Amino acid sequence: MAKINNDEALKRALDALPVASQRILAARFVGNLLHLSKDGRVKRAVEAAATPECSPEEMEEAYRAVKAYSVQTFTACGRDADWASQAEHFVAAAALAALLPEKQLGDKHSLAWKAAMQARMAKNCEMILNDQGELDNEAQRQYVLTEAFLAE
Repeated sequence: MAKINNDEALKRALDALPVASQRILAARFVGNLLHLSKDGRVKRAVEAAATPECSPEEMEEAYRAVKAYSVQTFTACGRDADWASQAEHFVAAAALAALLPEKQLGDKHSLAWKAAMQARMAKNCEMILNDQGELDNEAQRQYVLTEAFLAE
């Protein structure tokens, strides 16, 4: 297995995964940031994406619930640079990406990639909120998570 140490390698790895595996990995990306969300719909969405046995009905219900929450947080996140609200919105958007119905997937990017990008935005908001930066950034964590997932 090739080492994943940049976004190009990450995209290739994610694009090669079947949708069910992308959902599980996307749930792991979002799971790292659940502390930024106070809403149970986000947690339930992550749990649904992470559960291969989740029924299509349960997945659709979780998708609709987290989509409503994502829209709700989008309207709130633009207020006076409220970084906590913005982080919460991006966590919800990442969970939403993890549950994207297959018919909504485009040819360009995987749902895991979409979740990864939203998770990075949430982490950026958290770093701004806490006025700190990190050497081990969210992209690097995603590379490690993906390598571990592929090794399972």
